[in-house]
Amino acid sequence: MTPRPTTTHPLTSSAVPGVPLTAATPHDATVRMPDGFLWGAATAAYQIEGAAHVDGRTDSIWDAFARVPGAVVDGDDGEVACDHYHRYADDVALMAGLGLGTYRFSTSWSRVRPDGGPVNPKGIDFYSRLVDELLDHEILPWVTLYHWDLPQALEEHGGWTNRDTAYRFAEYAADVHDALGDRVGVWTTLNEPWCSSFLSYTAGAHAPGRRSREAGLAAAHHLMLGHGLATAELRRRAPGANLGITLNLTVTDPVDPADERDRDAARRIDAQFNRVFLDPILRGAYPADLLTDLAEVGLDGVIDDVVHDGDLAVISTPIDTLGVNYYHGEAVSYRAPERELHGSAPVSRPTSSPYPAADGVQVHPRPLPVTAQDWEVQPEGLARLLVRVHEEYTAERGIALYVTENGAAYDDVVAEDGSVDDQDRLAFVDLHLRAIHDAITAGVDVRGYFAWSLLDNYEWAWGYSKRFGVVRVDYETQERTVKASGQWYAEIARTGVIPPLPAASLAALNHPSDTQE
Repeated sequence: MTPRPTTTHPLTSSAVPGVPLTAATPHDATVRMPDGFLWGAATAAYQIEGAAHVDGRTDSIWDAFARVPGAVVDGDDGEVACDHYHRYADDVALMAGLGLGTYRFSTSWSRVRPDGGPVNPKGIDFYSRLVDELLDHEILPWVTLYHWDLPQALEEHGGWTNRDTAYRFAEYAADVHDALGDRVGVWTTLNEPWCSSFLSYTAGAHAPGRRSREAGLAAAHHLMLGHGLATAELRRRAPGANLGITLNLTVTDPVDPADERDRDAARRIDAQFNRVFLDPILRGAYPADLLTDLAEVGLDGVIDDVVHDGDLAVISTPIDTLGVNYYHGEAVSYRAPERELHGSAPVSRPTSSPYPAADGVQVHPRPLPVTAQDWEVQPEGLARLLVRVHEEYTAERGIALYVTENGAAYDDVVAEDGSVDDQDRLAFVDLHLRAIHDAITAGVDVRGYFAWSLLDNYEWAWGYSKRFGVVRVDYETQERTVKASGQWYAEIARTGVIPPLPAASLAALNHPSDTQE
């Protein structure tokens, strides 16, 4: 085999030990986003559609995983979810009322090609009707081809650890494009492959629930191979299409930048969360330090086994757009923290670390607000992340950036009149929009923002216990109620102007001292 190319470049870290940088745009300033900035919201098929076994759809890995005792909070599943499959027309009307310019949704592989077999006409027709409804309301359809719902039948043949799944994915992508490509011009291959590889095949926290470092590495490579194959196939079919991928990325800081071990901890997480995908996709090579880390724990042979000649050229097939999903960063060290952040779903089924070669690295809480999932609120991290990705990856390649997911789960309170005054979520989104503005001011080519999520929905291993939507869903009646954050976001989508954030909204953000001893 031809020797693997590798990449080497330093990690950018915070200038202040353990403390995020202060955002440049104050919360009480009025901010105007650039003309043409795209405002949208995002969802995923399994999280909202329901109709899990209707019109030919068969089990995905998430249907199977949800049946595993202790895998999902309260044993929840996506059998009904938000019933979007039957209520899509009303939901699109709701989007139009919110002034959305675009809607990012995923197609379900298990609905379009049940069991990985031939195309299911009823399944693909649902997405055709959804696209038509969006266009009728002048909303741009933004299709994501894979948001984690691999057909269970393919998992039984190895899933993403099986190289053949990458080729099956390209075939499925082509089938969806054949049906929708005359009306859809923006395509995302994968959503957050870190989650569908390391969180799913190494940590066991997501479907299919495997706990193997080797399996996670193989799945990550085959996901990227599938991305490259699908991108090339869609480019052949539609040379003018806007093609890309969405990665969830983080900002990792050493607790003490003067401590060599803390710096190593930050470098490892950066390599195994960010650069393990950024470098192959955008530079055609794996990071050299990642390979060194893997070799230290005896995993170097995994990469040798899964990377075939020509793979990295396929994986780095040129793209037009990189979607960035950002929720928070983290401060890391090999030292144990005095207090832990509990950001994973409280399930009884055992899980492991998702990182293949970061044993002993621990996350330290900072004096930052936290969400209902104990995720830190760190908007300045988004500005830093966008600047870094632009400067190190996308600018020289002419790739546009979009923030394709950003949002927060909070414990919403429903008033007697049914309204939801979620000032905490409103403040979260406001501060992150200001961070995006800071990045744009610094010269970063960011062209749009998608709120996660349009609707409260099935939050994977958290089940229905956590709500991210700017629209509340009553799961018993399926009634939709636009929250205060949704009403506020609608006005911003219409005007492109972010008004001053009231001090009372900012104060609604929970600090650790508000919720923990």
